[in-house]
Amino acid sequence: MDQKTRDPVERPAFRTTDPATGEPGRTYNGHTAAEALAIAARTRAAFDSWRRTPFAERAGLMRKAAGVLRARRDAFAALMTEEMGKSLGEGRAEIEKCAANCDYFAEHAEAFLADRPVDMGGPKARIVFRPLGTVLAVMPWNFPFWQVFRFAAPTLMAGNTAVLKHASNVPGCALAIEEVFAEAGFPADVFRTLLIPSRDVRALIEDDATAAVSLTGSVEAGRQVAMQAGGALKKCVLELGGSDAYLILEDADIARAAKVATTARMVNAGQSCIAGKRFIVVEQVREAFEAAFAREMAAIALGDPRDEATRLGPMQSVEARDEVHRQVRESLAKGARLLAGGEIPDRAGAWYPATVLAGAAPGMPVHDEEVFGPVAAVIAARDEADAIRIANDSPFGLGSGVLTGDLARGERIAADALEAGLSFVNAAVRSDPRLPFGGIKHSGYGRECSSLGIHEFVNAKTVLVEG
Repeated sequence: MDQKTRDPVERPAFRTTDPATGEPGRTYNGHTAAEALAIAARTRAAFDSWRRTPFAERAGLMRKAAGVLRARRDAFAALMTEEMGKSLGEGRAEIEKCAANCDYFAEHAEAFLADRPVDMGGPKARIVFRPLGTVLAVMPWNFPFWQVFRFAAPTLMAGNTAVLKHASNVPGCALAIEEVFAEAGFPADVFRTLLIPSRDVRALIEDDATAAVSLTGSVEAGRQVAMQAGGALKKCVLELGGSDAYLILEDADIARAAKVATTARMVNAGQSCIAGKRFIVVEQVREAFEAAFAREMAAIALGDPRDEATRLGPMQSVEARDEVHRQVRESLAKGARLLAGGEIPDRAGAWYPATVLAGAAPGMPVHDEEVFGPVAAVIAARDEADAIRIANDSPFGLGSGVLTGDLARGERIAADALEAGLSFVNAAVRSDPRLPFGGIKHSGYGRECSSLGIHEFVNAKTVLVEG
């Protein structure tokens, strides 16, 4: 039933499933399309007073939000485990990262948005940065707290209000985030969560209450939101997929390179846009790297995400697991070599082992597509130049890495040769509030985090005064 013909008072239901067992979890009643638009209108109304709230007051509330996150860290980590399978250890780390992000923008937002005088040789001129209004965030399930706070802390500190449409499989997390801001003392309707299906997003984008849009999600979702926001002449920031390439050069410490590669690939059970996915190794050290990498990956055992010792829990759904396995099977059928993993365990739930495929080549899914799970593709290159060519021969451009014993060489390649929004040398790519985060090509546009991130959703206004 399309949006025009369905019952306008139909209330959607959001049912969760425990990825570790396949058992049904809690069910949440959602908002109707009309309710969602009414909440967005109230959030826009709240903007009129929130924008005039002094930075010091905003910062005090944001620091209180950080305190709420830390006080409820264990409960929020358990909620992520329940809804999308994240291990408790990774969940706790995610909550702390959210709290640190709140603290960071509470401390730095005012300086980031300070007026900038311009010498005009006569008239008084300056650039001022003023909030836009209500920003709609469309967020994914894989980092259900971090993705939201990465957006929300700078957006609210800039004086905007926010509306969240979260992924349908993490409704409890979505509501918990709204509770954090309410418990911290933010004024009513400054931050609201909407439990709505994706079909209702377009109406929100086009509604006058929405000033701009931030989306983290798939390439196709990014295309849809970009078209809808563009049609409404509204700013959007898109953080989309990635197929991050890591170059392993002939002068790399192979044992260290294998550990970095494993860390890069296995973050969040491999379900991350900035997880390393393509490991491009020069032929001179290919065999040694393949052996070391396969050992590191095979040593990561599947485990209960509620067990403190677990490094690899389930994927977020059986459907997602089956799609990853399809990519593995098709790649093997086209000539890839299986070095570790690659078999679905005989147990209920969305389980998949740490997997390494060598000999990845064009035409194979693990070479050409984003693999959103614990599967690494090893690709052979003749030399440095060939490795750079392979890394850049991708529609994606989010993260990238260089593993080398020559730091100057690595920095040169990272800074000047790799086509990506982030390039790390001898380290796994990660996000940090202090560094701009985002991609190029099909990985999206715009930046989050740092001073660049907070400037995405403000009006850079010229003010000139003649005497």
